[in-house]
Amino acid sequence: MPVNVRHLALAALLGPLPFTTSAGELFAKDSPWMLGDWGGTRTELLEKGYDFTLGYTGEMGSNLHGGYSHDRAARYSDQFTLGAHMDLEKILGWQAAEFQLTVTERHGDNISNDRINDPRVGGFTSAQEVWGRGETWRLTQMWVKQKYFDGALDVKVGRFGEGEDFNSFPCDFQNLAFCGSQVGNWVGGIWYNWPVSQWALRVRYNLNDQLYAQVGVFEQNPSNLESGNGFKLSASGTQGAVMPVELVWSPQVFGLKGEYRAGYYYSNAKAQDVLKDRNGQPAAISGAAYRSSSSKHGLWLGAQQQVTAQASDQSRGLSLFANATVHDKKTNAIDNYVQAGLLYKGPFDARAKDDIGFALARVHVNPGYRKNARLINQAAGLDDYDNPGYLPVQDTEYSAELYYGIHLADWLTVRPNLQYIRHPGGVSRVDDALIGGLKIQSSF
Repeated sequence: MPVNVRHLALAALLGPLPFTTSAGELFAKDSPWMLGDWGGTRTELLEKGYDFTLGYTGEMGSNLHGGYSHDRAARYSDQFTLGAHMDLEKILGWQAAEFQLTVTERHGDNISNDRINDPRVGGFTSAQEVWGRGETWRLTQMWVKQKYFDGALDVKVGRFGEGEDFNSFPCDFQNLAFCGSQVGNWVGGIWYNWPVSQWALRVRYNLNDQLYAQVGVFEQNPSNLESGNGFKLSASGTQGAVMPVELVWSPQVFGLKGEYRAGYYYSNAKAQDVLKDRNGQPAAISGAAYRSSSSKHGLWLGAQQQVTAQASDQSRGLSLFANATVHDKKTNAIDNYVQAGLLYKGPFDARAKDDIGFALARVHVNPGYRKNARLINQAAGLDDYDNPGYLPVQDTEYSAELYYGIHLADWLTVRPNLQYIRHPGGVSRVDDALIGGLKIQSSF
């Protein structure tokens, strides 16, 4: 999309909101869509089973202090999402069935790439989560979902990412360590989050109104990550499958909503050891190829719980959350990750739809991966961090983010934020970084 069109779209999002009274009008603050109800056409289509959406997410990041490069800069990245959801029961008489088609396009630059992280090794988190997986158009969703036995059994098949159903988590924060499915952030070579899709099957069984179990099979195909393969439908390049299983409990604790997740993933594709060759010796010293493992696995835990509520509005109040992942030490750079935070919705009576978020995260590097970097430097005779050929040794990265979400309209939320990253990329020689951010979420 041309840059001038993007600038016009952004100006429309952030410009003054007209004083309209009907939710069906353009720019009406109480409408879910910026462009209104299209003269009633949208509501009519919804009643017939058709729901068309156009969403926009834009994120700005600026290195206010510290980081790898102290040269001040500001970067902007964004994503357009075009989707169609169809109720196949209304349209075709196909009982309890639905279809989803979504195309996305990403564009822009990330302040983390060269200002926050050492480019020789990159980083773990990202100050602008919407950046990544290439500046390209992608087929992000194309699936059919069918329910059986009065909704007890739910089967979904087509193209989608693991994080839609497994290890799911909201994405209101701007830092990647607090946004979306975290497993995909730490084993991104096999677990592909939005906007990448692959052929997949997910089967869910509702044990009762509060508890369900689900299992999935996802094509593990690295070629799906390539920018030129955004609409690839063939299975060429498939190396195996990722198979997640998860138990999800959604209780009402004193009338307040909660969600608790526990899951495990297993990949049957070959995975490379982070340290040793097939003889059990460090590959960086022996010069032999790194040995391969026949599989890769890990697990996750997640919790979200509202703990307070306003008597006049149950949606307003304080919620706590925490997430953790553990990964295979033989084959994965990150062996564990933990995160925790809080959200407060409706902090003021005059701003009942605003929200405040604060979170902390720790990303820990596998000791074997660290040892491998040290041995690579040793084999090359390098011990000077400032030498361009030196491979920085990565250890633990800590991240924090504080945001305030300004609900300007039902179709527009703007979230200014501050992020602090200690040891960016897990490299202790990189200065701790302070980042100023701005996240825009809108629906046309």
